[in-house]
Amino acid sequence: MTSTLRTLTVPLDVDSSSGGLPSFLVRDDVLCWSRRENGLVGFGELARFTATGAERFLEADMWWRHLVIEAEITDHLELPGTGPVAFGSFAFSKTSAFESRLILPEIVVGIRDGRSWLTQLTFDDGDLTEEGALAALAGWLSRADRERPAAGGSDVGRSFDADGKATLESGSLTEAAWKQAVADGVAEIRTGKLEKLVLARDVVATMPDGVNAAHVLRELAGSYRECWTYGVDGLVGATPEMLIQVEGRTAQARVLAGTLDRRDAEGMDGSPMEYAERVLAGSEKQRHEHEIAIQSLTTQLAPFSEAMNAHSEPFILELPNVWHLASDVKAELADIEGHVPTCLALINALHPTAAVCGTPTSVAGALIRELEHMDRGPYAGPVGWLDAAGNGEWGIALRGAIIENPTTVRLYAGCGIVEGSVPEAELAETWAKFRPMLESLGINR
Repeated sequence: MTSTLRTLTVPLDVDSSSGGLPSFLVRDDVLCWSRRENGLVGFGELARFTATGAERFLEADMWWRHLVIEAEITDHLELPGTGPVAFGSFAFSKTSAFESRLILPEIVVGIRDGRSWLTQLTFDDGDLTEEGALAALAGWLSRADRERPAAGGSDVGRSFDADGKATLESGSLTEAAWKQAVADGVAEIRTGKLEKLVLARDVVATMPDGVNAAHVLRELAGSYRECWTYGVDGLVGATPEMLIQVEGRTAQARVLAGTLDRRDAEGMDGSPMEYAERVLAGSEKQRHEHEIAIQSLTTQLAPFSEAMNAHSEPFILELPNVWHLASDVKAELADIEGHVPTCLALINALHPTAAVCGTPTSVAGALIRELEHMDRGPYAGPVGWLDAAGNGEWGIALRGAIIENPTTVRLYAGCGIVEGSVPEAELAETWAKFRPMLESLGINR
C-alpha cells in the first residue's frame, strides 16, 4: 500500500440521454451530479473528510490540496471533472451538528459536451490500466444489481400513495407555527434590524415500500433539466441555483430570488409567460428580494475578481413547478497571493448568501436559528464537486431532501421574507418548492 493517490482517466464510450446521465449509471448509493446531458457519477468510497464549524470549508480545502498535490495523475483528456474528483456536501450553518464532507470515490464516470470518460482512483501500488478500470466499473455495476433490494429494484416509478400507504407529516413546525414564524420575521424586519430573512420548513415522508433513490434522481434529472441534480450521501435534489462554478480562471454563478407558482397562472388571461412577466417581474416585492440577493453575491465575489459581469435586469427562469427571477454572474478570478482562489476558498467567502439566509447575514442567521426550530443540516448548504485542477461546480442544496433511512425522507423548502411578505402566501410557496421532490417520490398532494 502507498499513501499516494494514483488515478487513471481514459475515454469511455457512453451516450448520454435526454434525461441527463445514462440511467444504468444512476444507483441508490451513487454520488451524482448532472444537468441536461452532462454530469459525473461516482462509485464507492476511497477516502472521506468531515468537519463541522466555521472553518469547515477551509479545512476541507486544505485536506483536498494536500491529497492531490502529490497525486500521480494520468489523464488522457484533461477536461473539467477528469483526474481526481471529490463530491461534497456542506452544512448550511457553522453551528450545525451535521458533518460536512468531501468523498473521494473509487470510480468516476463523466460526460461533458458529448465526450465521456472513466477515472479509476486508488492508493494501491498495482498498475492502473484501461482494462482494469473498465473491469472495476463493470464490477461496481454488477454489484449494485446484486445488492439492490427487491422493494426498491424497479426502474419504473411507483406511486407510493396510491393505496394510502405513504404519509406526509409536518417536521419541526406545524403549518400554523411556521406561519407565525414568518409573521415574527416580518416584525423583526420592520424594526430595521435586517432587510431580508430566509425561513425554511421541513416535512417528513414515510414510505413503507421503501425509497428508491435512483428513481428519484432519474425523475429529477429528466423533469428538471435546467437544474443541477445532485446525490451525495443520502442528500438528493435538483437545485436551480449555482453558488459558484469554476473553470480555469472563470467563475460563474446563478442567483435566484423571487418565486411564482406556475399553478397560479391557470385560468388567467394571456399566456403563462405573460402572466409571469406581469406578476413576477412586475412585482416590487419580488424585484426587491432579487436585488438584495444579487448584491450579496457580487459584493462578496468582488475581492476575488479582476473583472465581473452581471445581468442588469433579471430574467425569468421557467421550471416545471415555478418561475424564478434569475441573474447570471460571470467573473474573471484574480491572483490572490500568487494563486487563483480555489472553489472552496470562494465558497468560504460567499456562503451564506442573502438568497438562502438574508441580509445582514449575521443577523439573519441568528434569527433563523431562533424561528425555525430545526438544524437545516445540508439543506441550503453547498453541494457539488471539485477536481485537482481547481475546477468545480457547487450548487446550493435546494429542492431536495435527506433520505434518513430506507423508508423515511425529510424534505426542505424555504422562502425569502421581506417587509411585504404574507405568511399564507409564503406557506403556499413552500408547497410549490416541495413539489419536485414529492413528484419524484410518487406522492401526490
